[in-house]
Amino acid sequence: MELKDSLIANAKEYFKNAIDAHKRNEYNTSVTLFFKTLSALSDLNILIYEGKMPTSHNERFRILQQKYKKFYFILDKNFPFYQESYRTKLNKETSLMFEEDARELFKILNIAI
Repeated sequence: MELKDSLIANAKEYFKNAIDAHKRNEYNTSVTLFFKTLSALSDLNILIYEGKMPTSHNERFRILQQKYKKFYFILDKNFPFYQESYRTKLNKETSLMFEEDARELFKILNIAI
C-alpha cells in the first residue's frame, strides 16, 4: 500500500472510531482520535504538495504555517484541546468542534468519508 493510501485509510479509521467514541460520550477519546485524523490529513496534504512527510509535530506545524494556512489554523486551534485531553475531561462541544474541522479537511482534500 502506498503511503498516500495508508494516510487516507488511517484518517478514515481514526474518524470512524472518533465518531463511535463520541456516540458513547467518551469525549477525550473522540478528541484524541479526531486530532489524529487532522494530523493524518495534514500529513497527506504535505505529501501531495511537497512530496515528503514531516518527521515531527514541529516540522508539520512549520510547513503548514508557511504554506498551508487553513490546515495550520485548524491544527493550531485544536492542539491545546488535544493536549488538555491528557489532564482534564473534555466535553461534547469540543468533540463536535474537532469533528467539524476533520470534515472540513476531508472536504478540502476531496476525500469521501
